[in-house]
Amino acid sequence: MTFSVPALAIFVLLGTEYLNQYRRRKSVPIVPPFTHESASQKVRLAEDGWNSRNPEKVALVYTEDSRWRNRSEFVNGRAEIIAFLTRKWAKELDYRLIKEMWAFSPNRIAVRYAYEWHDDSANWFRSYGNENWEFDAAGLMQRRFACINDLPIAGADRKFHWPLGRRPDDHPGLSELGL
Repeated sequence: MTFSVPALAIFVLLGTEYLNQYRRRKSVPIVPPFTHESASQKVRLAEDGWNSRNPEKVALVYTEDSRWRNRSEFVNGRAEIIAFLTRKWAKELDYRLIKEMWAFSPNRIAVRYAYEWHDDSANWFRSYGNENWEFDAAGLMQRRFACINDLPIAGADRKFHWPLGRRPDDHPGLSELGL
């Protein structure tokens, strides 16, 4: 069995269940130029990957020399992406993320998102952000720029209650939640 680079990344990242969903949604890899449908699919796949909280697998959807700005931190290449995500998810416990496409162009996608997490003292937060993504011809992300703000919340104010991992298809998105 052979896979395209994006399909292989999805297989490694999320396993056969999600690869089969990916194939059902789109029989060819999601590569530029994007349409509204393909950009929306790319955003959902990114959400699913980040909700796996597996740095090594998440890094596979980025180019080897991918460049990021995340808050005030600059990250370059997959090795730094893995280190960054490892630190992030060691701090941001019970992480659950929802992404929503905001805009797209032929090789770029803008998203807004929110995620909920708690620290090691059981203090809950909802982090709100915007990201700008740029993709290469193979559909791998080569640049990611993220701006994020953290809002302390009470545990009772959480809105993201699915089991850790992929957000269920019937769980409301950001707009439906009024976020």
